[in-house]
Amino acid sequence: MTQPPDPTALSARRVILVVDDALDTLRMLCDALAAEGYAVLVARDAEEALQRFEIAVPDGVLLDAVMPGMDGFALCLQLKATPPWSHVPVVFMTGLSETEQILQGFASGGVDYVVKPLRIPEVLARLATHVRNAQATRLAREAVDVAGMGAVVLDGQGRVAWRSPQATRWLDSAFGADAAEQGSAWLQSTQGSGEVFAALPGGRRLVARHMGQSGFSEAMLLLRVVPADTVLRQPDVPLTPRETEVLSWLAKGKTNRDIADILGMSPRTVNKHLEHIFEKLGVETRSAATAIAGHLLAPS
Repeated sequence: MTQPPDPTALSARRVILVVDDALDTLRMLCDALAAEGYAVLVARDAEEALQRFEIAVPDGVLLDAVMPGMDGFALCLQLKATPPWSHVPVVFMTGLSETEQILQGFASGGVDYVVKPLRIPEVLARLATHVRNAQATRLAREAVDVAGMGAVVLDGQGRVAWRSPQATRWLDSAFGADAAEQGSAWLQSTQGSGEVFAALPGGRRLVARHMGQSGFSEAMLLLRVVPADTVLRQPDVPLTPRETEVLSWLAKGKTNRDIADILGMSPRTVNKHLEHIFEKLGVETRSAATAIAGHLLAPS
C-alpha cells in the first residue's frame, strides 16, 4: 500500500492523496475514490505524505488531523509554506469537533473538514468541489503567466497574499535578496500611483499596474517586462482582473469557447465580459479590441 506511485500513470486522472494512520480508513477511502475515477495515493504519516508530494503533486488531500509524530495541522502548514504545493486543497478528517480544533485546521491552511466516522458521500462531494475550485483558480492564474504577464494579489494590509510563478521570478530578479521587503513596498506603491517601474538586468524594466479589487479587501496587480526605452501607453481603462484575462486571450486569437475552457467559465460568461470590455474600450468589434490590446506597449 505504501509503494511509491508511478507519476506517468497518474497524469491522466485527478490525483487524491489520503493521509491516515488507520488502515481501515485508508482502504475505505481508496475504494470510494477509485470508484469515482480518481487516482489514489496513500500515506501513513506526515513523512510519507511529503515523500508522495516529491514524486507527484496531487490535486487534493484528505488529511487525518491526529497522527503519530507530526500531526495533520503541522503537515498542512508545511505544505502551504512550500510554493509548488501551496495550491493543493487540504480537507481535514478528524474526530475532533471542538471549535478550537476546527479553527486550528482552517488556520493551518485547510479548506474544509469532515468528522469521523466518515460519511463517504459527503466526503466525496466536498472533495470534488474543492478540487474543481482549486483547478479553476490554478488555470486562471497560470493563464496570466502564459499571456506574458505575472500576477500579484495584495491583502487588505498591502501584504503579498499570492503571486504567480512569473511574478516571483521577476521580483526576485529586480530586488534580489530584498524581494520580500523592498519588492512588497514597491508593489504597495501602485495603490497610489496606479503604475510603477523597477529596473531589471539586461536593460529592461518591470512594470506593475494596479488593476483594482479582486476579492474581499484584496487588490490585484499585473506585472510585465518592457525594454528600458519603452513608454507604457495603456489607456486608463478600469478593466477588472477577469476582464483583463479575457482581453489578453482575445488578443491571442482565441475564440469565446477557447477562452471559456482556459479560464474555467462558460462561453456565455465570456461573452458578457466582452460586452463590458467593448463598452469600456469604446469599441464595437473584436478586431478593434484586439488592436487596442496589441498596442498597450508602444515604443517611445
